[in-house]
Amino acid sequence: MSVDFQPLVSNTLLILLIVPLVALALAGIFFRQRGSLIRSLAVAALIAALFNPIVVNEEREPLKSVVAVIADRSQSQDIGVRSADTDAALAQVQAALARLPQFEVRTVESGRSAENDDATSTRLFGALNGAFRDVPPARIGGAIMITDGQIHDIPANKSGLGFNAPVHGLITGTPNEIDRRIQFVRAPRFGLTGKPQQITYRVTGAGEPLGGRAGVRVRVNGTEVSSQDAIIGEDMLLEVTLPRAGVNIVEIIVDTVPGELTEVNNRAVAMIDGIRENLRVLLVSGEPHNGERTWRNLLKSDASVDLVHFTILRPPEKQDSTPINELSLIAFPTRELFVERITDFDLIIFDRYQHRDVLPLLYYDYINDYVQRGGALLIAAGPEYAGNMSIANTPLLSVLPAVPTGNIEERAFYPRLSEQGKRHPVTRGLEGSTQEPPNWSRWFRVIDVNKPEGEVVMNAGDRPLLVLNRLGEGRVGMFLSDQGWLWARGFEGGGPHAALYRRIAHWLMKEPELEEEALTAKGSGRNLEIRRQTMAKTADPASIITPSGKTQSVPLAETEPGVFTASVPMEEIGLYQVANGDLTTLAHVGPVDAPEFADNVSTTAKLDPLTRETGGGARRLRESADQASVEIPNIVASRGAASASGDNWIGLRPTNETVLKSVDRLPLFSGFLGLAAMIFLLGGMWYREGK
Repeated sequence: MSVDFQPLVSNTLLILLIVPLVALALAGIFFRQRGSLIRSLAVAALIAALFNPIVVNEEREPLKSVVAVIADRSQSQDIGVRSADTDAALAQVQAALARLPQFEVRTVESGRSAENDDATSTRLFGALNGAFRDVPPARIGGAIMITDGQIHDIPANKSGLGFNAPVHGLITGTPNEIDRRIQFVRAPRFGLTGKPQQITYRVTGAGEPLGGRAGVRVRVNGTEVSSQDAIIGEDMLLEVTLPRAGVNIVEIIVDTVPGELTEVNNRAVAMIDGIRENLRVLLVSGEPHNGERTWRNLLKSDASVDLVHFTILRPPEKQDSTPINELSLIAFPTRELFVERITDFDLIIFDRYQHRDVLPLLYYDYINDYVQRGGALLIAAGPEYAGNMSIANTPLLSVLPAVPTGNIEERAFYPRLSEQGKRHPVTRGLEGSTQEPPNWSRWFRVIDVNKPEGEVVMNAGDRPLLVLNRLGEGRVGMFLSDQGWLWARGFEGGGPHAALYRRIAHWLMKEPELEEEALTAKGSGRNLEIRRQTMAKTADPASIITPSGKTQSVPLAETEPGVFTASVPMEEIGLYQVANGDLTTLAHVGPVDAPEFADNVSTTAKLDPLTRETGGGARRLRESADQASVEIPNIVASRGAASASGDNWIGLRPTNETVLKSVDRLPLFSGFLGLAAMIFLLGGMWYREGK
């Protein structure tokens, strides 16, 4: 209830009326005139009537304080019984708050999201701010957080909260937990394949003394390559060799100890891109021809290729008076190339080469051995391949995928992808191949062969045009036409010669992306992206093993011929194992250095300073591992106390805020009551003056 004034006239007129009346009343009192008291009362009543006092009676309903209960559902809460303890504590807190009607409870579960990379860290105060987003600070009664204490967005002080109310922490886990952790201190992002890479790592152990030793195993792409002892707390040096180009996953795994909290952070992962040193290619052209420069220009334009090119301008049987120094800058070093240094080359190309005793027959045996041991050979055949001097008539025959019939077909044709070629990574998706006829120029010559071995990926009508074959540990390719230069010269619009030639060369040199049967996986945000390349028309579901050891099956859908993919959202952060048929691969989802796994030991230390500053506190739900069940402190409503926490209780602050329901207004000098008072006082003044 309150009194409000609403003057009947303006302030200026009110002053002009009040000042003379007050002066007359005071003068009467000063000169002790009769009736001055009653006159003063009449003046006071008149002034009060001019001010128009109103009694206001408001009916208000008290508002509830808003309390947030934050449940930590981060991945570290899956350790041991923490998740079950969180559920039990949450139920007890909700039941206790239900008995306090002055509080409105908002429960938020936070810490894990498949759509947000921030879920790799525990950000409970961000969730708390979200719960209070629409609440005025005066109505906030406090917050209760059920967590293991490993929170990564704790404000520096209570001013960062945005409200003045107690914050309490109920900590899962138990005291004196033991946990080992291994982490990379320095790891390169890139490295040369086949060369040692230096990596520095450190093993730390909560509950273990510094200087102790721990066994560490090293894996590269899932294969264990070495082991060593690490000194706990010290930086350790490690050397690994990257076996392949592209992404290599290096794992270091520290042995567990009895009673250890979790093995999740006993493994650290570094993803290192392997870069191959420049590929060394030997190109031997049997004679100058239109297509020779096409191969040379393509290989020279590839920054990853070191090219050695020889063109045989004059065979040994051709003798004339031309000085030898005008035919070449250096003699053809056959012994050095094909005997002493043959293993230095990643690919040997015979471009329209024919046997003219430039190479002794024995050297072809060296080439055969080179291929069988993992080398790569490409035959770019022309008319000479069907003649008497064909290399098919040498010991090289044992590695050639196709034997000529002796026929050469010279007719116009469009090179077309075979059914295998539509699925093979060398020819799949070549620009212009999806149209009929293909959107590229025609060729006019093809060498006829008998029953080629391997995979025919391009045809010239009903004749093989491009054959790819695996032999021992090596690979052999054969192009049965020398007309590819028509595409390079733009004849009839040209064609994708650069893409085709480059893919052939890199497939022969075992580029991982061009493998016919390949399984790759990678993390994209919180999704696991799986890609399966196969020559088969169907692909079985992929099998996934999560970091926690759970297994799930994922169907693969064909997105283009020979390519099957899947994208699967994942809740866990860490290293996933993916298998399909006989192929396996690894992929890491989420940041490799996610804060969520930096420290898994439960603690009150991180949250305690802030909670104490707000008047609250952080306490454990279990004081020991032997405690049968969790126990929460009593929850009470506390007003005005500096501390809202005690030995066995925690307090939340009710608000003084109310909401207006109705208003009653009673004017004191209006109606019959005001009129009667005025008449009584004026009549009394007149009566007194009449005597």
